[in-house]
Formats: sequence, C-alpha cells, structure tokens
Amino acid sequence: MGVRNAPPHAGSMLESLRGLGYAPTTALADLVDNSIAARAHEVGIRLEWKGAESWVRIVDDGDGMDDAALEEGMRLGARDPRADRAISDLGRFGLGMKTASFSQARRLTVASRCKGGSIVCLRWDLDLIGQEPGADWPLFEGPAPGSEHLLEPLNRMEHGTVVLWETLDRIVTDGFTANDMIELADRVEAHIAMTFHRLIDGPHPEIRLLLNGRAVKPWDPFLVGHPGKALESPDYRILHTTGVTIQCHVLPHRDMLKPAEQKAAAGPSGWIQQEGFYVYRNRRLLLAGSWLGLGDGGKSWPRDEAHRLARIRLDIPNSADAEWKINVLKSAASPPVRLRPQLHRLASETRATARRVFAHRGHVTEASGSRLNALADAWQVRRSSQGTSYRIARDHDLVASILDRAAPLKADILALLRLIEETVPVQRIWLDTAEDKEIPRTGFVGAPEAEIRDTLSSMFEALVRHRGLSPDEARERLGRTPPFDRYLNLVAALDPKEST
Repeated sequence: MGVRNAPPHAGSMLESLRGLGYAPTTALADLVDNSIAARAHEVGIRLEWKGAESWVRIVDDGDGMDDAALEEGMRLGARDPRADRAISDLGRFGLGMKTASFSQARRLTVASRCKGGSIVCLRWDLDLIGQEPGADWPLFEGPAPGSEHLLEPLNRMEHGTVVLWETLDRIVTDGFTANDMIELADRVEAHIAMTFHRLIDGPHPEIRLLLNGRAVKPWDPFLVGHPGKALESPDYRILHTTGVTIQCHVLPHRDMLKPAEQKAAAGPSGWIQQEGFYVYRNRRLLLAGSWLGLGDGGKSWPRDEAHRLARIRLDIPNSADAEWKINVLKSAASPPVRLRPQLHRLASETRATARRVFAHRGHVTEASGSRLNALADAWQVRRSSQGTSYRIARDHDLVASILDRAAPLKADILALLRLIEETVPVQRIWLDTAEDKEIPRTGFVGAPEAEIRDTLSSMFEALVRHRGLSPDEARERLGRTPPFDRYLNLVAALDPKEST
C-alpha cells in the first residue's frame, strides 16, 4: 500500500486559519498568555491609529527567545497539545500567537532578546506567501522596510519580546475611524481587565498590564468581600478529579450597590450575560458567564433576569484541557460527564439563592432569622395547572383593616383589588426590564420621605388598632418587614398619637 505526502497549500491554509473566530480582544489576550508563560512582569499593549498604516504592538519583559527558539515559536503547530507542560503554562496548541495575530493582521513581526543575547527578528507576511521562489512557507528575517522604529523598545531592554501587527485588514476596515480605535481600546481594556483580573489584582500582582501607557485595573466578577453579598462560599473541591475547585457567589442586589458599583459589577457584557460559571485555568479566565449546558428536565438553564446575580468561580488545572474540551480560542469548555452532578447541585443552590435575592431586592434574611415576626407580604403567588397568578393578600394587616372599616364601600374595594390583580402589566414589565437592563423601581426607592411616612403611619395604625399590638410590637414588626426595614429611622419615629 502506497503512501502519499499531501502538505497543505500555505496561502490557502493561512487564509483559512484567519477565520477561527478571534475578536481583537481575545486575540490580544492570547498574546498576553505568551508573555505570562515567558515569566514577564510587565506587558504593554499599544493601539496606534494611523489610518491604513495603523499598528498594534505588544511589548513584554519576559525571558525572551534566541534565534532557534523564535523560529520554533513562529512555526505553526510548533507544540504537541498532548505533551505535558509546566503548571503555569497557559498555551496548548502551538497556534495561539500566529492564529491570533493572523486573525487581525496580514503582517506579523516578532523581535526578541534573551539576557546577554542579541536581538533576533522574524516576520510572517501573508501578502508575500507564494511569491518567494523555493519557499512555500517563507519566514522573513527582520522587520518590514520602514517599520524598524516600531521595534525600538527592545533596544532599551536587557531581555523581552515585541510582537507587532501591521496591515490590520480585519480591524481597519472601510469606514473605520480614530473614534473606532478609541472604542476598540476600551473593549480591549475591559476584556483583559476581566480575563487576567486574578493575576493583576492585590498588593503583589503577578503581572502588570498596560494599555496605551496606562495601567489596566482588574475587574472582579465576584465582588469578593462586599458586605452586601448573600453568598460567598468557601472553596469546594470537586470529587473524582484532581485540582478542580469551585466557589459560589451571589452578588448584592443593585439596590444595595452605589451607582458606580452597579455599573462596574454589570461587567463588559451586562448583568444577564455575565451570570453563570467562570472557568479559569491557572487563574486565567477562559470562559465568562455560562451554565455549561447544565439544567433541569433535559433543558439547559437559560441566562435570565431572575438569576443574574449568580456567578460561580470554577478552577481547572492545565492538564485537564482535553477532558474539559478547551478549544483553541480558549472560549469554550464542557465539563466531564462524571462531574456534572456535583456542578449541578452547587449551581442549583447558588441559583436558588440568587433568585431569592432578586425577588426580595437584596433583603433575603430568612437564613439569619431576622424576618421572624415580620409582616406577611402584600402579594401572594398562586400556582395551578392553568399557570401562575398573583393576588393581593386579603389578610394583609393594612388590607384587612381597611376592609373591616369599609362598611358599604367593602364590595367596591374588593372589586378594585380584583381589577388590579387582573391588570398587572406583566408583559410590559418584562419588556421594560429587558430594554432597560434593570428591574422596575419598587420599595419606595427615590420616593419622597413624606410618602413613606404616610404609608408607615397607616400600617402602624392597622397593627395597633386592628391587630391589637402594642406600639413597640408594631414598630418591631414593621422594622423587620421589607421595604420598611430600609427606613428604620422613620419606623422608630412612629407615634401612636399621630396615628389616631
């Protein structure tokens, strides 16, 4: 049986690799991975607008490469993804730098220097593929003519690497302007602040990232240590595997966050898109906001408003890439079947807590017992085979008090309550929520203090006169009942004389 040698056509293969699906943000994150693997302490990214001559440059102070190492690093598929790697290595396929770069630019130049060594430089130029006699895969030495000055930072460094993108045909497209480059820089900053937040956070960060000369501040998806959080679990070690850990988080409701905190906590993609699992490898974020195909009744959980506060940190070792089906883009993961029950249980508990926080606008206190002796909710939820309905509780203290005193108006009041129940604008509320990306305002948020005091006084009178509670007992119960538990100063000021 004969064997044929069928090497790929260089031009066709390289053009095909450009379509793997990298965005500029994910492509640059891949290059930062290489810098981290090279033990860099600082990585500087620069996006320079010069029209069709615009360029992107990444400079790191890592170990650098000699000529042989650089040539191997510029080779496509230079590494076997099955081979063992250092525990801190963030790469796998030997394609990242090349495919990430080609996805955005037609010219890739890499210059590097080891400590005590000289600068070496190699370049891929997709526009010159097939034009060099006798070289199907031509790797050029040195920068393109006229681009030498863009590699100058390396002249001032004892060791390090410069990666240069030119001919940015996938970035600088028709109609692309300087403002678009500024917006791109903002997206890059948000992405790398999220992707590497655990590496650049704390008093002693592992690496310093710069974008256009400015330090990138980490974005913590979990608001670790925030006093308003309903859940921040200990680290759980997943059984039947090695090195996989989980920490469950339920963020504070937006009503418990300052405006700046609300905006920051939403993340680059917004509250709903950021919910779910955050998968890390070596503390580098691979996947942000996914339920990993977990769900109930054969259906995967969707990302929705009710669970927007649930975020789960999941750490895997770099030896588990194949088992977790990590792709070349480092943007997808699938948990092994044997681990899914454990992940499902922890995620279900986290989602349940998040739903309670969402429903009660952050005032979930059942676990601590602080709602003991609180008043019943004004709204009741009824579920039946015909669906879910919402009813105003007729035995609610204020409602019952009014009905007892209504005399001939009682029938009209009951009719009014029924009309309100049957005309709650559920669809409009959901549409407004989806469009505004926040839930409607309730709980007297933004209401004048006089309105809150009037409602409290009516509730206080109903408790004292209708229920027969003492003033102290009435104040205590109101202070334990949402939304009045947010206005304890007004509750404390309630006076029986004013309610008569």
